[in-house]
Amino acid sequence: MKWGRIYDISMTIAEGMAVWKNYEHKKPEIANMQNHGEGKPHESRLTMNVHTGTHVDAPLHMLPDGETIETIALERLCGPARVIDMTHVQGHIAKEDLLPCGIEPGERILFKTSSSSSESFDMSFPFLRADGAAYLAELGVALVGTDALGIERAQPDYPTHRALMRRGVVIVEGLRLMDVAPGCYTLIVAPLKLTGIDAAPARAFLLGD
Repeated sequence: MKWGRIYDISMTIAEGMAVWKNYEHKKPEIANMQNHGEGKPHESRLTMNVHTGTHVDAPLHMLPDGETIETIALERLCGPARVIDMTHVQGHIAKEDLLPCGIEPGERILFKTSSSSSESFDMSFPFLRADGAAYLAELGVALVGTDALGIERAQPDYPTHRALMRRGVVIVEGLRLMDVAPGCYTLIVAPLKLTGIDAAPARAFLLGD
């Protein structure tokens, strides 16, 4: 099988990487456990929050009775997807921003915002407002991804997450889309095979022509 261009749209996991609100306790820790200087194979230990970098949220993250990460089938995470340019949007993505996009039921939608132009966390990042999330949920999209570290901010009771999750819409956060032009691609999101929890870090790719 011949592939076209492969775009790696994942964040690199590193100790100094951007994390939610730049909280120190959310930053990954990488420790050397043994090394060649000790006459042993080199081994490291990674400690991090499952919402670090590029990751998939499970409904349990925001819904008390929500399903856990292993319930999200790979078929929902892989397939045709569309990158939508939202770099012009300031503050939030509202329903009125989405109406001209011609979004169809079942689509996998990835938002390219100003967050893709920086590797730092900025609390003023563009987020999907509650009315935009409700619109996408009602449409019945399959997946919504964003290049921000969160799909919403400063909204009481997390209405964006909850509106999407209650309709079975998969949420992927922390994508890297700076080098990706708006348009149609094949998306592959491969979360770590974890079970019983609220999220999983993932490697994500787009396949283009």
